[in-house]
Amino acid sequence: MKKIAFFCIPAHGHTNPMLPVAAELVRRGNVVRFYSFGEFEKKISATGAEFISCDSFLPKLTEQEEANLKNVSATEMTVQDIRITLSMNEFLEQEFTSFQPDVVYTDSVCFWGKLNAWKHHVPMVVSTSTFAFNQISSGYMKNSPKEMAGLIFGLPRVSRELKKLEPYGFHVKSLFSLIQSDNHTDSIVYTSRRFQPYAESFSDHYAFVGPSVFSDNLPEKEKDRPLVYISMGTVINDRPEFYSKCIDAFKELNVDVIISCGNAINREELGTLPDNIQVYPYVDQLEVLTKADAFITHCGMNSVSESLYMAAPMVLYPQTNEQYAVARRVTEIGAGTILKDDSSEGIRAAVQEILNNRTYTNAAVECSADFRACSGTAGAAEFIENAPHSSDGVDIIDELNKANAKFQLLYWLGVIIAINLIGFLVSWKYVWMIGIAAGILSSPIGKAVQKRKYDDLIKQNGQ
Repeated sequence: MKKIAFFCIPAHGHTNPMLPVAAELVRRGNVVRFYSFGEFEKKISATGAEFISCDSFLPKLTEQEEANLKNVSATEMTVQDIRITLSMNEFLEQEFTSFQPDVVYTDSVCFWGKLNAWKHHVPMVVSTSTFAFNQISSGYMKNSPKEMAGLIFGLPRVSRELKKLEPYGFHVKSLFSLIQSDNHTDSIVYTSRRFQPYAESFSDHYAFVGPSVFSDNLPEKEKDRPLVYISMGTVINDRPEFYSKCIDAFKELNVDVIISCGNAINREELGTLPDNIQVYPYVDQLEVLTKADAFITHCGMNSVSESLYMAAPMVLYPQTNEQYAVARRVTEIGAGTILKDDSSEGIRAAVQEILNNRTYTNAAVECSADFRACSGTAGAAEFIENAPHSSDGVDIIDELNKANAKFQLLYWLGVIIAINLIGFLVSWKYVWMIGIAAGILSSPIGKAVQKRKYDDLIKQNGQ
């Protein structure tokens, strides 16, 4: 029996996959304390874990801060995570002293979980609610110019907040050391190695356990006519105009439609519904996906995983960079299509493409079998119980970093030599152009060299 402390941010998409793991650990005789927030108390208590409320440590937000969080601002989320860590410091000092956990299981972006595990020298396992992202797999995320600007201009604010952690014994080298996936930290990822981008680049410290769900049900697709399910998740779901277009798209189609729209919109805003369309604030998503033939989704990792687990192909409508990464992977395995035109006509055409082309369903069925072959919550529980782990294999990322350092040295040495040769032999007048061109080309050339080195390392290690 072990004492295990769970930590998570106040977000459904991050909390939900941790719940079946908590239930499995309790079933195996472990003592689990789950530090979370009031809206999740009922779900957490149902697992058998002890719920510890952290609501009193949430900072009061200004209207602007609240708006930034709703818009999924990385800067705002980081700042608030740091502030919560500081406000919980004294409380968690007492908790770690009295409870004395053997293992900390913390969400990947829950700073107070990570920092306190490091501070109190307790073995830590990270719960990764989306893909594991390192310098290779993060290429799947495409930040918009607006997101890039937000990150750049937000760095000074984040740096000021990080400095406030030091007096309390939280030693943080940089923001990246808090949020990045590295090959030395025990981590559980709720997907399969097949679905994880560049899975070969992750060490044995990673357990790819498949979707963490409470259901053993198998897909049941036999019915009189197709079922289309629509959900924009629990964060950016205030989309009455989108739901209205979906209703218009399917009102005369020979399909049944279920829309889960959350509490962010007033059901009456959607008007009188056709007989074939039903709208609810929330549904049992796994149960609906068991029968769904097409799922219009925002591409949150949980929703996509549940959809593939239940062999439901998707119309992909991502809203954030992480969701775009998930959508890209779904299209690569052939289990969905991107919604490029979100008009009523475009939505209808995308769903008809899914329903009329069996290849999407076949791909989803194949992925469902792959997910169900993973170790699941039992594998996650065993991994946590046996932490910390070791890894004897080659650290692909470490090798890539060494190769990149060597490339950068040789590249810029070559540039300096070229500038001097041209300057001495031809003219110094335009050599500045060579420097600018070299700077512009260094990134794409570096990425190409890194990709080639990565492929060589994978071959050498027989992966």
